Amino acid sequence: MDDWQAGGFGLYLHWPFCEAKCPYCDFNSHVALAIDQGSWTSAYLAELGRVAEETGDRVLNSVFFGGGTPSLMTPESVASFLTEIRRLWPIANDLEVTLEANPSSVEAGRFTGFRDAGVNRVSVGVQAFDDDGLRRLGRLHSVAEARQALEIANACFDRVSFDLIYARQDQSLTDWGAELADALTLSTGHLSLYQLTIEPGTAFGARHARGGLAGLPDDDLSADMYALTQDLCGAAGLPAYEISNHAAEFAQSRHNLIYWRGGDYAGIGPGAHGRLTLQGQRYATRMFEMPDAWMNAVSTEGSGERPREVLSDKEHAEEYLMMSLRLSEGSDMARYASLRGRALDQARIGGLVELGLVEQRTNRLVATEQGRLVLNGILRELLA
Repeated sequence: MDDWQAGGFGLYLHWPFCEAKCPYCDFNSHVALAIDQGSWTSAYLAELGRVAEETGDRVLNSVFFGGGTPSLMTPESVASFLTEIRRLWPIANDLEVTLEANPSSVEAGRFTGFRDAGVNRVSVGVQAFDDDGLRRLGRLHSVAEARQALEIANACFDRVSFDLIYARQDQSLTDWGAELADALTLSTGHLSLYQLTIEPGTAFGARHARGGLAGLPDDDLSADMYALTQDLCGAAGLPAYEISNHAAEFAQSRHNLIYWRGGDYAGIGPGAHGRLTLQGQRYATRMFEMPDAWMNAVSTEGSGERPREVLSDKEHAEEYLMMSLRLSEGSDMARYASLRGRALDQARIGGLVELGLVEQRTNRLVATEQGRLVLNGILRELLA
């Protein structure tokens, strides 16, 4: 059995367009006043056919429409994609089809159209239940609009997730506790909760480099916010199954689990990345980032993909370890040893166990709650 089958196989379709560029966002997203939905739909359909030529014998476990703002697509385009996907691949009985949406791009008719097209899970980018916090994050919606969007989503879909960002400017521990408690009353099973990260190349990154963004929490306050997040979500029956994702067991994101468990996934659309195992060799794939460049490559070259990168056994094993240690289930040490050709150093593991940063459970290595706070340090120690 190829190693990827331990994680499964998924499709990621990246829709690069947004109504506005958020200042914290380092994703490949672009503001466009007009989008030729017909031309873009044709390009994605062509790419699906190309990818299926290499992977069409695999059972497909998940489809994820990410972005950007995929809810700016028409339901008719989404229906065309999913009809073609079902024609090209054998489909798992429990196929998960997720679409990301922003509250400002949600209305009942559109969500009903997505549901009728075959979407069965939505992820709503709420980001804050505080209007001042939303303004500082550059969001276009209000708290009232976010609540309305979640109400519409819950009426249309059995599975709904939403995102929040904490450790924001001038946010206290009490503020975050109240905001999260409010969010938990609205959750139907899954929350993605991220600490604000200042990324190079973003508007926030440039502002921070100039000495702006006053009021960001220090490391101690950020750690307290993380600990409070674990306590409140755990008490509500939504434990962290991954560092930033909390869910009841039935509501875990099957698509993201493919990433974290080292499965294969094909990335389609401008800037999309993927991992494919073909004839026993693992490849990293990536698409042209700029929308016009991607469209031109699809139409003239028959592929929007850049040259593939061959991943060595060492790179494959280390990537598996880095991704799987994010999960509450941890890493399969035998699988790592099979990929790498040698086991992790038991003495280094023992040192981390003594520090209370990891636990060994049979043949699995699991980061403790304390260890998750310093996961990069754990990985440096294990991979030294």
